[in-house]
Amino acid sequence: MPDLDIDEMENAESGGAAQTDFIYCYGAITEVLRCGPPYLHTGHKVLVLVIPGNPGVVGFYRTFIQTLYALFGCHHPVWAVSHAGHCTPPASMDMVEDADSTTDLDTFGLNGQIEHKLTFIRKHVPKETNLILVGHSIGCYIILEIMRRDPSLKILKAVMLFPTIERMAQTPQGKTMTPVLCHMRYIAYLSIFLLSLLPETFKRSLVKLVFAGIGSLDSSVVQPTVGLLSGDSAANAVYMAGQEMRKVLQRDNVTIKKNLEKLIFYYGATDHWCPVQYYNEIQEDFPTGDFRLCENGFRHAFVLDAGREVAKMIAGWIQPHLRI
Repeated sequence: MPDLDIDEMENAESGGAAQTDFIYCYGAITEVLRCGPPYLHTGHKVLVLVIPGNPGVVGFYRTFIQTLYALFGCHHPVWAVSHAGHCTPPASMDMVEDADSTTDLDTFGLNGQIEHKLTFIRKHVPKETNLILVGHSIGCYIILEIMRRDPSLKILKAVMLFPTIERMAQTPQGKTMTPVLCHMRYIAYLSIFLLSLLPETFKRSLVKLVFAGIGSLDSSVVQPTVGLLSGDSAANAVYMAGQEMRKVLQRDNVTIKKNLEKLIFYYGATDHWCPVQYYNEIQEDFPTGDFRLCENGFRHAFVLDAGREVAKMIAGWIQPHLRI
C-alpha cells in the first residue's frame, strides 16, 4: 500500500471527518462514530468496525478511524461503536429505553456488552457485508465472543490490538485495580459522582493537567474524557471493568484455533494489562498464528498519542482484504 504524504493525509481526513450518531441498542444509549455513509446497503462489500476498550468511548478513536478511512482512499466505511452506556446521552434521549429490561439483560455488564455488539451488527450491517473487526483491549475479548456466538457472520479479518483476552486480574495492572473495581467499587462511584458536580471548565482543566505528561497528546481525546466525567457513563465503565476482572479468565483457545487464519494479534512490549509473557505463551500454543510484538513503544492506551501511527501500521495489514 503506498504511503500518503502529509498534505494528502490532511486533505483525505478533512474530506472524511467522522460523524457522530446516537441510537438505542440493546436497550441502552450508544454512540456510533462513522467515516463514510451513515447507513449501509447491500452494495457495501466491506465494513471496518472498531470495538473499543474500556472506557468504550468512541471519541477517543476519532483520529484512528479517520486515518484508516483516509488510507483506504475514503472508499470503505470505517465505524466505531461505543459500549452501551459509555457516552453522555443528548438532551433528547435518556441513558436507557426501559430501565427494567436493561437491568434484566445486565446491559452494562460484560456479557451484556457482547450481546450489545451482536445486536448492533445484526441490525445495522447487511448480511452480505463482510466485516473487518478491529478490537482494542477488552474489545478483543468481545470479538472472540462474537466469533464464538455467531459463526455465520462474514468476518474477513480481526485485528486484536493490546488484547486483554485472559487472566486480567493476574496482570500487573489487574492486581492493582481488582481490589478497587471489585471490592471498593462504591468508593469509585462516589468519586465519580463528586467529579460530575464540577463545572465543565474545571473538568477540562483537570483533564489537561492529568494528560500534561503526554508530550504528543492527541487534542481530540480531551473532550471525550471531559464527557466521561459526567457521572453515569464513567460508573457504567467501572461496573463493566469489575466484571472483566472476574470473568476474563482462561484464554478461549477453541475459538482462536477455529479462526486462527482470520486473527492478527498485536501485543505491547511494556503493557501491564497483557504482559509479554502472554504473547510468548500464545505464540508457543499457536505457532502458525500471526502474533506481533510492538517495536514502536506504543502504550496500551494508544489513542492518547499514537492513533494515527497505529492506524498507518494496521492499514497495511487490512488493505489486502479490501480487494474482494
